[in-house]
Amino acid sequence: MTTIQHWINGSLAQGAATATQPVFNPATGAEQARVVLGGSADVDAAVQAAGRAFETWSESSLTQRTQVMFAFRRLLLDHEEELGRIISAEHGKTVDDARGEITRGREVVEFACGLGDVLKGSFSDQVSRGVDVHDFRQPLGVVAGITPFNFPAMVPLWMHPIAIATGNTFILKPSERDPSAANFVAGLYQKAGLPDGVFNVIHGGKDAVDAILTHPGIEAVSFVGSTPIAKYVHETATSHGKRVQALGGAKNHAVVLPDADLEFTANHITAGAYGSAGERCMAVSVAVAVGDAADALVAVLQRKALKVEVGPGDRPGTDMGPLVTKAAQERVEKAVGTAGAQGATIVVDGRGLKIDGHEDGFFTGPSLLDHVTTQMDAYREELFGPVLAVVRTETLDQAIDVINANPYGNGTALFTASGEAARRFQRKVKVGMIGINVPVPVPMSYYSFGGWKDSLIGDSPIHGPEGTRFYTRPKVVTTRWPQPAQQVTAGFDFPTSN
Repeated sequence: MTTIQHWINGSLAQGAATATQPVFNPATGAEQARVVLGGSADVDAAVQAAGRAFETWSESSLTQRTQVMFAFRRLLLDHEEELGRIISAEHGKTVDDARGEITRGREVVEFACGLGDVLKGSFSDQVSRGVDVHDFRQPLGVVAGITPFNFPAMVPLWMHPIAIATGNTFILKPSERDPSAANFVAGLYQKAGLPDGVFNVIHGGKDAVDAILTHPGIEAVSFVGSTPIAKYVHETATSHGKRVQALGGAKNHAVVLPDADLEFTANHITAGAYGSAGERCMAVSVAVAVGDAADALVAVLQRKALKVEVGPGDRPGTDMGPLVTKAAQERVEKAVGTAGAQGATIVVDGRGLKIDGHEDGFFTGPSLLDHVTTQMDAYREELFGPVLAVVRTETLDQAIDVINANPYGNGTALFTASGEAARRFQRKVKVGMIGINVPVPVPMSYYSFGGWKDSLIGDSPIHGPEGTRFYTRPKVVTTRWPQPAQQVTAGFDFPTSN
């Protein structure tokens, strides 16, 4: 049985911990490896290695850092298929979907390759007689990322390339459910020429997380996960003097107006709801059907859901793989039953699905629920599975009110042919990322990713310009170079620009 170890200071390390946890293949239900569960001693070892590496890496030139990023980008391209299969085997998503997440992560690497422009400071000449002012940004030191199971490559890639390219050193604590992608990426960084200790991986659960949140040698923590844990991470890390990015949960709504092209709309909502078995923080989990759109939309969504091909992620033609664990499968199927008991119409029931040759896999089929109200558990809870709930409203304004009353504000979409409706929608919804006829509005790497309300704890979105600011801090320098014979009187009053 393979044991997945930490990556510290450029090599694999068993570490001080003796506990391990199984890593399953979700398509078969079989244990395929074990991962070590690190604790405070392992985190400290990584911090010490990263701290030593920071002394030289932070002094490296921007050209040297971007050259590593260019090489790393090339390696991500060359090994995309291999990394995609590693992700599929541990997460369950299709290989094509895994390759898609690698692509979206690689976009941040490409942004990091161009940080020379983003990091440029400013200069003000002659702010006072013979006095100039300029500013520049410097790295923080050792920083860390705590990332979720649903995107074992993409979400970490939204963090560490920017952190490293700006001169920091990085410790990644990936999900213990699918840990192998992190170690594979560490190997790619080494091949790209990144010095040992700049990128480290510590595996584990809550003990490792708590050690990261409280270690005095870590300056900042980036987190993506559920809202309760995001609040815990933010409160704990900030109380220990750290900067924190903490992205929480979501309940993403797609509003459909009567003028929308229903075939186009249903295709995209179906993909947004059931892609990656709904295990995406940007998944479409609620379709808000407005007015006369409702009956026709549900009919088309039913037809599309029944055509979704469910199977192992490495099988050609598969649209949707299994859920990540048996517990996730059971939780999602229980939620479907609860929705029916609470009065929802189960239009498509994905429970009890068995795949030939993979009878012990963690599969459930797409489920479509109609006549869902905002009081039902299927609406209020973040199910994180292939369940699409249809809520009906009479007007667009009512649909906006439904979205704004929800505690989450991660992503939303509107399907319409009306520019006026689209403009009204995007101005009124209290949501951080909005798609117009785009179901999963994940911004490009040169914009920042982050929701509103309970989807973002604190005020620091991830990647893009906000990520660059998060991993650096400014210095402002006021300069005077008097001539040798020049006499400058020093005043005791507060300095002004006269």
